[in-house]
Amino acid sequence: MSDSIVEVRSEDPPDLELVSIKTPPRDNSSRAKSASSPTPSSVTNTSKHDGSKDETSDKDKHARRPYDLALTQQRMKAWQPLLDSRYVIVIYLIIGVVFLTIGFVVKDKSDAIIELVKVYETHTTDMNGLLNDGTNNMEKLDPTSNLEEVTGCEIGDNPNFMYKQNKTCQIQFQVPLDKGDLQPPVLVHYQVNNFYQNYRVYQASYDMGQLLGSLTQGPVTAELCEPLNVMKNKEGVDIRINPCGMIANTLFNDVFTLESVVGPDGEPIEGAVMNETGIAWKSDLKWKYRQPDGFNAEACSSLEECSCEGQEWSCTEPYLSPNGTYYRYFYPEDDTTQYLYETYPMVVSPIEGVLNEHFVVWMRTAALPNFRKLYGYINVVIPAGSVLTFTVQANWAVEQSQSAKALVVSDNYIFGGKNHWLGTMFIAVGGIASLLGVFFFVIQIMYPRKLGDRKYLKYKED
Repeated sequence: MSDSIVEVRSEDPPDLELVSIKTPPRDNSSRAKSASSPTPSSVTNTSKHDGSKDETSDKDKHARRPYDLALTQQRMKAWQPLLDSRYVIVIYLIIGVVFLTIGFVVKDKSDAIIELVKVYETHTTDMNGLLNDGTNNMEKLDPTSNLEEVTGCEIGDNPNFMYKQNKTCQIQFQVPLDKGDLQPPVLVHYQVNNFYQNYRVYQASYDMGQLLGSLTQGPVTAELCEPLNVMKNKEGVDIRINPCGMIANTLFNDVFTLESVVGPDGEPIEGAVMNETGIAWKSDLKWKYRQPDGFNAEACSSLEECSCEGQEWSCTEPYLSPNGTYYRYFYPEDDTTQYLYETYPMVVSPIEGVLNEHFVVWMRTAALPNFRKLYGYINVVIPAGSVLTFTVQANWAVEQSQSAKALVVSDNYIFGGKNHWLGTMFIAVGGIASLLGVFFFVIQIMYPRKLGDRKYLKYKED
């Protein structure tokens, strides 16, 4: 800025004269600096640790910066294919060939499964096509199945529903000569039709604390277990049910015993026994079920040394296990509680309690009203033409629920038991993918189109 001239007039008019005074140029930037400069207090605060301020600000500046890696800095290599018609056709054809191959193999393996089904009591028209009059429609739909209905095992033919508990009968299976041998493990299932374990109220009706050994019960779980939570005994005293709820107290309690397996030559097959252990999930046995807190059991060398006298034992008499060992045991609060072994003595022993594997299998509820649950398995080869004889102790009523029950003997393969839908679905998906591949191939041959051809571009007209 140029020097400015200031005229100064003296107070005395006669001595008036002009004086030239030079003023320094005005700096506009200094005004801006003063406007943005901090207050004295802020200057004092920030100037105390002047050296650490720079260090802290540097740390804050880089605190949220991602690591200099390809992943965090989004420098990963990526493949971005352009799916033109050739790639789409090849992909569809590959999917079709793979799924068709798997589908036909799975269906062939499933059809080769030997499955023997004996319905021993039915009060429903929904036994996979089996009518109540004995007409077997299932064989028309599935010629590979061997489904028969047997009589003599019914317990629900009393109009007053006074069921014939512990009724025994025999069921025989003969392995077809044209199907080959039953390969181990030969699975033994019981099948129930038209029984809805998937109802919400039914599935919620249990007390997880009781199943894990707790003797106390909260009001919420008590309400969920109703009406199978507390009952009255003959004297009118309230007895608590442990475990409570509808799932535990509708346990399938028919008992199956493999009496014999006779080969086609008429000789019994050695080692043909039905194993009933190892049928439940190991994780269920380890994490979901425990005997009641305070339970105790002791094996005895003989019956004479196995006295139940004394307050340390709640048993009235020793329990004899199938292997010939005597046990005495103690259940807490036994006078006011009915435990599982007392409700189902034909299935559950007092030594196992809620750890009984048939009970654990039943507690894993089915998603559909028609279901099968594993009862046991046979670990020997059963030749074609052999006859398997089972004794059935019928206890589980199906008349009121309009259900049906059957005994099933079958072998299996890598994908489980007989399942027509699995192979059929693979074939359906493979067929659709193959048809789409052929269709797009024909379109490409008849109406070829070059990828990125500019003649298909349309410009907006002015």
